[in-house]
Amino acid sequence: MRQGNQFDATTQLRLSPFFERTSKLNESQEWRRWSGYLSATNYELNHENEYFAIRTKAALLDITPLYKYIIEGSDSQRFLNKLVTRNINICKVRQVMYTPWCDENGKVIDDGTVQRLSENKFRITSAEPNLGWLEHNSLGMDLTITDDSSTTAALALQGPNSRSILNAVASDSLDKLKFFWMMDTNLGDMPVSISRTGYTGDLGYEIWMNPKDALSVWDLLIEKGKSYGITPTGLQALDISRIEAGLILLDVDYISSRHALIESRKSSPFELGLGWSVKMKKDDFIGKRALEKELKDGPEWKFVGIEIQWDELEKHYRQAGLAPGLPSTAWRTSTPLYNGSEQIGYATSGAWSPILKRYIALAHIKTEYSKEGTMLDFELKIEHFRKLTPAKIVSTPFFDPERKRSCPA
Repeated sequence: MRQGNQFDATTQLRLSPFFERTSKLNESQEWRRWSGYLSATNYELNHENEYFAIRTKAALLDITPLYKYIIEGSDSQRFLNKLVTRNINICKVRQVMYTPWCDENGKVIDDGTVQRLSENKFRITSAEPNLGWLEHNSLGMDLTITDDSSTTAALALQGPNSRSILNAVASDSLDKLKFFWMMDTNLGDMPVSISRTGYTGDLGYEIWMNPKDALSVWDLLIEKGKSYGITPTGLQALDISRIEAGLILLDVDYISSRHALIESRKSSPFELGLGWSVKMKKDDFIGKRALEKELKDGPEWKFVGIEIQWDELEKHYRQAGLAPGLPSTAWRTSTPLYNGSEQIGYATSGAWSPILKRYIALAHIKTEYSKEGTMLDFELKIEHFRKLTPAKIVSTPFFDPERKRSCPA
């Protein structure tokens, strides 16, 4: 395994090329460690304005900490088609595909996007380091794998005004850029690639650039985006929006099969609501045999959305002499779910949705109890006492606006 460009996120603290701006803007000085980088939790003293920027204006997020790898060579397509569950053979130049990838037992290692930059050149993003896995599975193939994590900086511009801002600064119009496609253009005199992707479930774009241009791109977007309500945004607001969008998060909603200590902690794509991304008709890929068997037998678990019912929740708090307690930020704690006296699942992350006015969560449920509309009991604590309150299985995404996929007429 090459170590030249790979950094150890557990020991080395890194600063994004945008840090000179984000550090001065961060009024709260609250930070999280993301892949070895300091990432703003929220810029203001709370995340509310940043959340509403995602949903009503435009939010600017530093996503440089994503792991990024360039795969280039005559066997690059064949290699990626073997590695991931999506059919990379039909991925066109400048198209982006979201995909998980699995171990031989069909359990998910990680998930991310594959960008086809040219005929024989791809970029794959991931939540944690994957260089060793990529190199191990590429032995004997005509390709090179380069760790692009620190050599490409990235911003996400998300929200209903994001297209207007980019059209005001880009040398080419983004009006015809479709969902999960990308284009090359200039912002001012700086070359960038822009993909119509994001982690908020809203209209949004991700901008990929040379780190030397990072501050100039940031300043240009902030300047031209003022009249559109552009707002630097941190991870707390992002967490609420990705839950509303029904998007999974590694180490929260599932554990990588590489790190799970016991089998019950591992999940297949079918158990994570990603069955649509598993293309069984394509040639052999890692985990295909195990997934064929699971598809035939049916998965043991389903990943669903739940809505905690407001009237009953309120009654529990009123009986304790308290106003209803709602989470001010997204939570990431495993919370049991019951059918009668039997625990049949657990919620992994949840939030009060300010725009939907609903208390929502993502959950793993045993398949036989996972039908939409099923009522379950959600565990909560009020003044140190365990309570059970009704929750209903609902469809996801909870929030799915038309603008996410549409282009201007």
